[in-house]
Amino acid sequence: MKISQNKLTRRNFLKTVAVTGAVFGSGFNPALRAFAASDKLPAVERGQWKPTTCQGCTSWCSKQAYVLDGRVIKVRGNPNSLVNGEASCPRAHLSLQQLYDPDRIKTPMKRTNPRKGKKEDPGFIPISWDEALNTIADKIMELRKKNETHKYMLMRGRYTYMRDIIYDRMTKIIGSPNNISHSAICAEAEKFGSYYTEGYWSYRQYDVVNTKYIILWGADPLAANRQVSYYLSIWGDVLDRAQVAVVDPRLSASATKADEWLPIMPGEDGALASAFAHIILTEGLWYKDFVGDFHPDSPIKKFETGRTIPEEFSTEIDGELVKEVSFQEKYTYGLIKWWNLELKDKTAQWAAKKTKLSAEQIRRVAIGYGKAAPQAICWVGGGPAMQVRGSYAAMAAHALNGLVGAVDNVGGTLVANKEYTQSFPGADNFLDNIAKKGKKHKKIDHRGRKEFPALKKGKPGSAVVTNNAAEGILNEDPNEISVAIAYMNNFAFSCPQTERWERALAKIPFLVHITTHAAEFTWFADIVLPSTHHMFEKWGYVKSHANGYLHVTLLQPVIDPVWDVRIDETEIPWLIAEKLAQRGFDNLIRHYKEYKDPETGKSPTNEKEFALYSLKYATHKLWDPAEYKGGDKFSGWEDFRAKGVWNSGPYPYRKRWGKMKTKTKKFEFYSETLKNALAKHAEKHNTNIDDIMTTCNYQARGEVAFIPHYEQPYTRGSAAEYPLLLVDYKSRLNREGRSANCLLYQELKDLDPGDEKRDDVAKINPVDARKLGIKTADKIKLISPTGELTCTAKLWEGTRPGTVAKCYGQGHWAYGKVAAGEFGKVSRGGNNNDIIPADYDRLSGSSAFYGLTRVKIVRLL
Repeated sequence: MKISQNKLTRRNFLKTVAVTGAVFGSGFNPALRAFAASDKLPAVERGQWKPTTCQGCTSWCSKQAYVLDGRVIKVRGNPNSLVNGEASCPRAHLSLQQLYDPDRIKTPMKRTNPRKGKKEDPGFIPISWDEALNTIADKIMELRKKNETHKYMLMRGRYTYMRDIIYDRMTKIIGSPNNISHSAICAEAEKFGSYYTEGYWSYRQYDVVNTKYIILWGADPLAANRQVSYYLSIWGDVLDRAQVAVVDPRLSASATKADEWLPIMPGEDGALASAFAHIILTEGLWYKDFVGDFHPDSPIKKFETGRTIPEEFSTEIDGELVKEVSFQEKYTYGLIKWWNLELKDKTAQWAAKKTKLSAEQIRRVAIGYGKAAPQAICWVGGGPAMQVRGSYAAMAAHALNGLVGAVDNVGGTLVANKEYTQSFPGADNFLDNIAKKGKKHKKIDHRGRKEFPALKKGKPGSAVVTNNAAEGILNEDPNEISVAIAYMNNFAFSCPQTERWERALAKIPFLVHITTHAAEFTWFADIVLPSTHHMFEKWGYVKSHANGYLHVTLLQPVIDPVWDVRIDETEIPWLIAEKLAQRGFDNLIRHYKEYKDPETGKSPTNEKEFALYSLKYATHKLWDPAEYKGGDKFSGWEDFRAKGVWNSGPYPYRKRWGKMKTKTKKFEFYSETLKNALAKHAEKHNTNIDDIMTTCNYQARGEVAFIPHYEQPYTRGSAAEYPLLLVDYKSRLNREGRSANCLLYQELKDLDPGDEKRDDVAKINPVDARKLGIKTADKIKLISPTGELTCTAKLWEGTRPGTVAKCYGQGHWAYGKVAAGEFGKVSRGGNNNDIIPADYDRLSGSSAFYGLTRVKIVRLL
């Protein structure tokens, strides 16, 4: 579908979004709303702007909070940041309602009902911090006395870079291998695509100010991708100079402003990417300065559909017959193998049958993208990656960046700039024999088993398989989990097939949840510890990159805590360490006392000092002028704290060409890096790579396993019984799924294209709705092979036929009076994860969310 619109409309759209965001911070008070709209301070300024950081999504924008009489009343972007600047998105403003939410947990609580289950009221009662911490320490010491420290587990959701204090060091010193992060329900398969082509396992940044063409693959930078604030502020200018094409079965916010919307059939991204590559090569549009060109003496000098190209040819030099490569690559590796094994037959017509897009549009977008080289971006989001066979789709889409020379180039895709934070002191010297023995046990998520290669950075078993930890707990495989602590997570809501986590959490004898709000996870806890709000009450730091820069931005307590709360990653582990020391195990507290204040050399003596000193320790090389290595320079800690953010130097374009962290040091179209990793995993299990592919549900055999290629989507449910494919997506208002208890989230939900305020709607194309006899506002059930949910129907042409699109975020049953229909009993709308089966892209460990399940719709009378 080609979308035509004038640029004034685009600009007005973005300005409207910005103004709407400004209003968010004021809640429903008319005076404050006027204050926010004008963005002017009172004539006599009584308040103060204080720097901090928003963690409403993984943009991690540097912010400033306006504090008046000890209360935060407004937020804005931190103008000192070169990453997001003064820009802000709606999520930051919703944080005010989270901070002052009357449903926040105000004091520690303990469970009084020994039975656990979704239908079992926990019977929580308030207790003191001392009682809570004593109970936790006693449970940990029981494990140590029994030599069962491997039965301890730490579960982490969103985090700051103070995470290793509780996630890594504390878990190791106690003596467990079981620190389980949320990463595999986030974007690991997305990282897989870039690592096994260019050796970079992390999120990319995109040089949008210099680009001429952008293809968004399941990404929505105006709503729910990284650096939303920055892209909202710049997108109008981007649209003035660049063409934008959006590959998404749903008309996303970014698609509404794009030049091309490609409403692809879910799961077919790899087919489209392969066809794009075929067209770029047959049209001669690859970027020769990066990729190279045919040998001048080669008998074949162009790519032709269906024609195999010999990797070598024979020629006579000085009377001798010698072998020469047909294609002389510069900074890439394996192009001819990729063509012969995958691309030569992947025409636009072939892809049109798979994707249900027109061959004309496929050619038009591919040629437009190729002609823009090297100032062309393939922006790979979760859509193509987080599928059962998503690793290869991610590779295929990201390989296009290599084909047009966009990698590390002006107007292309970039990695993170260099920064100079330092790791915390190591834990090895504080591990006793009990801890060393406990750490040797296998992890509860099964990573590294034959069926879970989890190939982070080329190492088998190195990536987390978050959602599969539920299976390990349920089956006590490799062992029982007896004591668990979790923070800033809600796996009983955020992981596919949630009922598994409900059963798993109910099975853990002693569970601690550190959180700001009671949630579905909390329902199964024995002890609940109230944590600080990250944006206004916490010490910490995070790193993020965009706009050709990286910033390290501080989280700071800009007000006194509203309730009796503690910092999750620093204060609470210190307090636990103190209690353990009182019981004769002082290893953890002795370790924490190594985190000395760089200014005074003093060791911390209490949790408050530890929270501050550990942050100063980690960021020491950024703010100490004697340690200066680059980027912003400060006069000392107080200068850094006052500005709130450190910025790197500008991006060094093309520095990585020929120096990539792959086996060949080049951009790999034939991945020797992946070949090596798969060979290691196969050898570990005394088998071959083809057997690993079969076990892990991939179609590739032989050398195809080492190249970006198309794999047929793997879906649950028959088309006859479940006629529609579910399209799950994220809202511009979702603060990591934690904003549903904010009134503004419910009131402004219709800012997401197709959604309705104060409701939870499933968007159905009118063509499909007529066949099913469904009308807008009908109450319906969405039923998949593994679950069902209840919501409201809405007929909407922004959903491609054959699919039903529903936003993630509603469906809470234990997350406050606003989020739940009836707290602890009835959900408000439906949780998408109730109907998404638990399945995986096993090479990366990622959970599959997209192109996975079919559903049927039942109209409720």
